[in-house]
Amino acid sequence: MLELKHISFAVNDTEEKEIVKDLNLTVEDGKFVVITGPNGGGKSTMAKLIAGIEKPTEGQILLDGEDITNLSITERAKRGIGYAFQQPVKFKGIRVFDLLKIASGQSITMKEACSYLSEVGLCAKDYIEREVNGSLSGGELKRIEIATVLARKTKLSVFDEPEAGIDLWSFQNLVRIFEKMQKETRDSSILVISHQERILNIADEIVVLSGGEIERMGTREEVLPRILGTDAAVDACAKLSDGRN
Repeated sequence: MLELKHISFAVNDTEEKEIVKDLNLTVEDGKFVVITGPNGGGKSTMAKLIAGIEKPTEGQILLDGEDITNLSITERAKRGIGYAFQQPVKFKGIRVFDLLKIASGQSITMKEACSYLSEVGLCAKDYIEREVNGSLSGGELKRIEIATVLARKTKLSVFDEPEAGIDLWSFQNLVRIFEKMQKETRDSSILVISHQERILNIADEIVVLSGGEIERMGTREEVLPRILGTDAAVDACAKLSDGRN
């Protein structure tokens, strides 16, 4: 379980600017949580605070009761936090197989590595030996990055706007991957920063972040209709809920 307690984050440029303000949030085990809201609302900053890329100026971050506020990215990764960037990092000279092996933290077979690629809809024989470089499309890099998260078997997986920079076909596959992860999540949790309605539609819980503060949060059925503001959205949420119960 992840807990954010009175988390604030400010930057000093010409004057101090508070980006995240006294934020409290709990992500229970086995939940698929989507953070949404207007641009500049603090969503990506919140994701980086959880991953350890940024450090809060105030407050505590707890993982299963342990205070990880001052732990590095590496130390948080060892405790089971995975982070996927908006724009996946390229690694010239490193093969996809090497990246999956590093991500898993152990010696894995070629067959095991290929199984992770298959889970994200990539033909393993076409990608396993390729370099993780600019020859791959945005959608391919995004799916390889998700495969590394799967290989790590993370306790908490954080995805910062995973739909950014990918085409419609890749986005449809991305949604299918998240649907599969959502169904199979038991002891681990998924937190996604996204504006996309299709991703919001598969969330267990939705948090709306605006101006660095939580504007509202609750189940998908409670929050999504208010975001979309239509009766059709209410009906759609009800049908989705019936289908999953």
